[in-house]
Amino acid sequence: MATNRELQIFATTFLLQSRREGRVGLKKGHLRNPSPYRLKRLNSMTFRSRLLVTFFAVAITPVFSTKIQAQTPAPPTHPTSTPYTGDLSIFEKPGRDQRLQIDRVMDLLNLKAGGTVADIGAGSGWFSVRAARRVAPGGRVIAEDINPQATAYIQQRAEREHLDNIESLLGTPDDPKLAPNSVDAVLMLKVYHEIAHPQPVLANLRTALKPGARFGIIDRNGNGADHGLDEATVRAEVERAGFRQIARYDFTKADNEDYFLIFETR
Repeated sequence: MATNRELQIFATTFLLQSRREGRVGLKKGHLRNPSPYRLKRLNSMTFRSRLLVTFFAVAITPVFSTKIQAQTPAPPTHPTSTPYTGDLSIFEKPGRDQRLQIDRVMDLLNLKAGGTVADIGAGSGWFSVRAARRVAPGGRVIAEDINPQATAYIQQRAEREHLDNIESLLGTPDDPKLAPNSVDAVLMLKVYHEIAHPQPVLANLRTALKPGARFGIIDRNGNGADHGLDEATVRAEVERAGFRQIARYDFTKADNEDYFLIFETR
């Protein structure tokens, strides 16, 4: 809501402007020794100006209030982990392909030549480069991240590895910025637990999916703040956003904590 001081400043400025406009066309003599008629006219104009200022101040107060409230972020839906911003080489540990069985993951997401895949929270581009090879020729990968260092790193990596079908995309915490009806598959690999406001993110993803597209989430059970989130919470939030779960697997890590969920739009 606008403060009283802000409204007072605005009203004063508006009143002075109204008075100046009311005096346009008056001669100097009239200002020094105005006639009774002129005084009556000026007093009437001043009254109308003050009345208009009061009305305008009352009218704009709800507008200011609504605008400020809209700019105030909603509280997190659940505890979340701080998005990683450190050394990106942490994602490139040897043997990760085998531990996650990433080829099987891509099979289950129906990644094939000519398709378009979105890697949400792409980090170093570890999954992006593998998906890019899978969907070639003719397909592409959108490597999205909210960290500009990560998107720049991925673009450089794609050039270095001669993968011209990777497009890095800088999103925001509440919007991955995917175009409507643009992707055949989406994967969030150990990312969902970092999303404080899942509903706007999921709404964008739902709009971005083509008919029959699949949305995969690989994560681990946790309380949200420990780089994991309870599987039941994830499923409930995603289904509330207009998806339905079509498959569930636990092969991505042999610790009985990780899970791989696949969704389609309803």
